[in-house]
Amino acid sequence: MLGYEVSESTVAKSMVKRKGRPTQNWKTFLENHLGEIAAIDFLTVPTITIKTLYVFAVLSLDRRQVIHFNVTRNPTAEWTASQLVQAFPFESAPKYLIRDSDGINGDRVLETIKFLNMHDKVISALSPWQNGYCERVVGTIKRECLNHMIIFN
Repeated sequence: MLGYEVSESTVAKSMVKRKGRPTQNWKTFLENHLGEIAAIDFLTVPTITIKTLYVFAVLSLDRRQVIHFNVTRNPTAEWTASQLVQAFPFESAPKYLIRDSDGINGDRVLETIKFLNMHDKVISALSPWQNGYCERVVGTIKRECLNHMIIFN
């Protein structure tokens, strides 16, 4: 703009080199906000009568502690929303909620998440590693409990 011609390599030499990424990645986000994050997930339990039960689990990520769980045969958005309210009574809801893009999480669940003043972080499709803590708890429940007993109802 001043009438001087400068080569691109000269400008590149004098620019400050930035180390690392300009934004935080998913792992860094989780590490920075563990105390303010909860995760939800469903797991399926087959019964001896060839019916499926759905277990809804809510996990606090800071201590990897199961806060709430419940079982139903027919999960709906209304049922899931009521479970969220039961999991976080008296304004104890965390700031963030990690969830998958499951069809059970309908408009009613999204309204409840906003009502509880939480920001939901939806994981990418077919990426269970983004909700790794909750997936680990689900795997542990299946391996250590459900694989060793027959569920009647």
